[in-house]
Amino acid sequence: MGEISVYNFIILIGCLLVAMTVHEFAHAYVGMKLGDSTAKDAGRVSLNPLDHIDPFMTVVLPAITWAVFQVLFLAAKPVPFNPGRVKYDEYGAAMIAAAGPLSNLGLAVLAAFVLKTVALSGLAYDVLTMFLVLNVGLFVFNLIPIPPLDGSRVLYALAPESLQDVMERIEPYGFVIILALVVMGGFSGWLGNINEAVLRAIL
Repeated sequence: MGEISVYNFIILIGCLLVAMTVHEFAHAYVGMKLGDSTAKDAGRVSLNPLDHIDPFMTVVLPAITWAVFQVLFLAAKPVPFNPGRVKYDEYGAAMIAAAGPLSNLGLAVLAAFVLKTVALSGLAYDVLTMFLVLNVGLFVFNLIPIPPLDGSRVLYALAPESLQDVMERIEPYGFVIILALVVMGGFSGWLGNINEAVLRAIL
């Protein structure tokens, strides 16, 4: 990520908390609407950021990756759901998964609309610009079809059984694979190109 000022870092953290909270709320809300009360019972149908923060994944891990690699890598507390209680089976699970990234896309579109229609400057402009870029990044990144990212759930629902078997086998190691790829810059080129394309389309 390179050098970042304290000013931009504070804005980034604030935007990240909002984007992450809406993302996790969307997962929980859609799961509830599809007949599974697991997330609701766990208090996750909530817009309180504290309900979605995992002490290690959201606080300790990004502190370590930033200090060592200058990469801010983190995850919220996973939203629980019971596949046996969700309507539409695998497709219902895919809908729950897709709700998170789509909520970030919606936030990005909203931010772009405000930037295009309201004359902003200073802090307001900086916050909204960061919010737009961050939400596009979260939308694109979470749709990568590697377990446990949301894109893997969507792909799983559409994939043939042979590919589903492969995805099930790599799922226990998925987080480590993603972390390694992020740290080594394995996503940087093509993922950045996709981010730019989405930003251009929104703007």
